[in-house]
Amino acid sequence: QVQLVESGGGLVQAGGSLRLSCAASGIIFETYVMNWYRQAPGKQRDLVAYITRSGTTNYADSVKGRFTISRDNAKKSVYLQMNSLKPEDTARYYCTADPQLGWPRHWGQGTQVTVSS
Repeated sequence: QVQLVESGGGLVQAGGSLRLSCAASGIIFETYVMNWYRQAPGKQRDLVAYITRSGTTNYADSVKGRFTISRDNAKKSVYLQMNSLKPEDTARYYCTADPQLGWPRHWGQGTQVTVSS
């Protein structure tokens, strides 16, 4: 059974930082593309960043230069370092996994990030 468990969300003031973590089990972690998605109230789920098996990363334009995705295959974990947070970053953040790029088949329950102005 695949499990993705996110942690690290919370309430932060604009300009602050948070680090999200996601611990995976039930998959051969090093073979999976890992992604972070987010969903704000009333909006669709959008891709924030992904990291491939080889470590290639990609970011949504809205977070480039502020967010960094990384992975630790030994710990079966993926991280999202979020700096210079803005109120528009407020959303529920989901860790996801798939063997390929594209819409992921495995999703965590999400962790809430709220940025106050």
